Amino acid sequence: MQQDWESGFEQVAGAIAHSLQNDEQFTLSLVGEHSQFMRVNHARVRQIGSVEDCSVTLQLMGNQRTVSQGFSLTGDAALDQQAAQAAVEELRQELGQVPADPYQVVPSGSAISREVYPGELLPAEAVAATVLEPVQGLDFTGLYAGGQVVRGYADSAGQRHWFATDTFALDYSIFTADGQAVKGALAGNTWDGDTYAAKLAESTLQLDRLAQPPKSIPRGSYRTYLAPAAIADIIAMFSWGGVSEAALQQGDSALALLQRGEKQLSPKFTLEENFSRGAVPRFNDLGEIAPIQLPLIQQGKLVNTLVSSRTAKEYGKESNGASSGEGPRSPVVHPGHLDPAQALHALDTGLYLSNLHYLNWSDRPTGRITGMTRYACFWVEHGEIVAPIENLRFDESLYHCLGDRLVDLTTTVEFIPEVGTYGHRSVGGSWVPGCLVDDFTYTL
Repeated sequence: MQQDWESGFEQVAGAIAHSLQNDEQFTLSLVGEHSQFMRVNHARVRQIGSVEDCSVTLQLMGNQRTVSQGFSLTGDAALDQQAAQAAVEELRQELGQVPADPYQVVPSGSAISREVYPGELLPAEAVAATVLEPVQGLDFTGLYAGGQVVRGYADSAGQRHWFATDTFALDYSIFTADGQAVKGALAGNTWDGDTYAAKLAESTLQLDRLAQPPKSIPRGSYRTYLAPAAIADIIAMFSWGGVSEAALQQGDSALALLQRGEKQLSPKFTLEENFSRGAVPRFNDLGEIAPIQLPLIQQGKLVNTLVSSRTAKEYGKESNGASSGEGPRSPVVHPGHLDPAQALHALDTGLYLSNLHYLNWSDRPTGRITGMTRYACFWVEHGEIVAPIENLRFDESLYHCLGDRLVDLTTTVEFIPEVGTYGHRSVGGSWVPGCLVDDFTYTL
């Protein structure tokens, strides 16, 4: 299937290139998948099947204007090339109706890449039994999605990129009788039964702890351990007015104080963009190849931002292959010195947070984030879990929780996958440790 899509994509790109007029350029981006899906409720299959889908987005450029249109690839070469040529004609009519863009970036360069990562996934016929047999008797709800996902790129400059990976993600929750839940996720390119069993053992242990009556915690500041999934939610905020050069230039970044040297994060905190694991393609929406590794925050100091070619053109900077959104595509937070098995002991008395949700900036110029605790979160005394907690709202500055109040990070990092399936399966995720913080602030 991958080879058919790759060949068809090349033929469509060739048809578009052949139909261009002298003053026109184009980019063509492909998103495809051949996936096995299974939705589960009460540890029973509620929906199961496969999805085979491949679509492209064509951008036509001319006279400092850009218009775009998407269409599906059918696998029939003649029909797909006809659709491509029809799209070019329609977009050509629209070009004169949009305003000129002074910072338009047209394709250039000659980059070519091809990355294919085979995996060892569950056979389609084995998915239901393998996932559900170990959770019989539990109120287990979730979604399994596995198979090949592909990304492709072509343009009028001759750049060509192809990325394909076999990958799976199991995103699940296990509920108590009164509706409390433990959330878990497992992902990768090789299914491992032992890893799944260990993950379930951890989840069921937390489920037992959730069965106790919840404890109401007054608002205030508490020593807090943030599990890797919670840290991943905070790191996701760096994609929204964080390490973007455009956001910094426009005064819309939470890291402006860090950039100016007025604030620092902890020397224990290092964040980088790292593509070496092959979870996401290195090429961006202009076919540019990002460095395989780019430090962003190094020992608490901002050393690089993500700079797209558009931002580079507008502000006189040098692009580093960032996507147009200038958010991290493969973020990695370096580990620390805290043994995760000793996290509760190191916490001593305070809050253990497994997950967060509804995050937003409460005061972006000062780097303040607000959000809610979620799922299995607990009150801990003297290194022992005492009770689950009622949901809390937090409001805290990055310069505190990742700065002067950061106690330590765990010695191991965990892969927290992107599990979205809106339109198509997401790829990649973040590699993050757990984090122990002093005086984390809860406001409600």
